[in-house]
Amino acid sequence: MRRGTFVLKSGKTSDWFIDSKQTVCRPESMLLVAEAVLALIPDDADAIGGLTMGADPVAFVTAAVAASRGRSLRAFSVRKEAKDHGGGGRIAGALDPGDRAVITEDTVTRGSSLLEAARAVRDAGAEPVLLLAVVDRGGTVAEMARAEGLPFRAVFSAPELGFPFESGA
Repeated sequence: MRRGTFVLKSGKTSDWFIDSKQTVCRPESMLLVAEAVLALIPDDADAIGGLTMGADPVAFVTAAVAASRGRSLRAFSVRKEAKDHGGGGRIAGALDPGDRAVITEDTVTRGSSLLEAARAVRDAGAEPVLLLAVVDRGGTVAEMARAEGLPFRAVFSAPELGFPFESGA
């Protein structure tokens, strides 16, 4: 967590910033994040992923820890744009048509990245079953997810970390 002046994805400014990648990508906390995420996802989920780059470390470490416990959970990334060479498309990694997919992100404010990834997963023939963030800093994602017929969960909310939700972000 840092204080200062930060421009958010929405273009608005905030006087605090949570860089969840500093937690998710450090060896001393990777397993803790994966365990917390695994505790929130449905037992019948087949895959986990989301919009690159925010989802990648969460999805990959969670799938690896799941595998070490005998649970098959594939990982994938959703590209920001469709690739026009190789296999093409927006999905990279192991997402199969019909998969029940958890869409994840490290930190969300409004939830637009989660919803964009969920749409790309649907377009690929899989079924999003949960939107999940390590940190919810905005407090508006659950309502947006509900409007799309999807549940949302977060490992932590901004208030649980001692900060107010970022209103209007």
